[in-house]
Amino acid sequence: MAKKQKLKTHRGAAKRFKKTGTGKILRGSAFKRHILTSKTTKMKRHSRGSKVVTPGDARKINLMLPYK
Repeated sequence: MAKKQKLKTHRGAAKRFKKTGTGKILRGSAFKRHILTSKTTKMKRHSRGSKVVTPGDARKINLMLPYK
């Protein structure tokens, strides 16, 4: 009897996303890296911390992170 193959984790996704205890996927906010002088303080403040990924994208990310 042959062993079932293991799935590989998508390493790029593993570095960008994190799963919570309840199974939700967290991501970082975009547009925070450079040219911050032209962005409003409100925009920079609201993009702090982590955000929950939308359900449509979460399905794709779950396939990329089989063992997380």
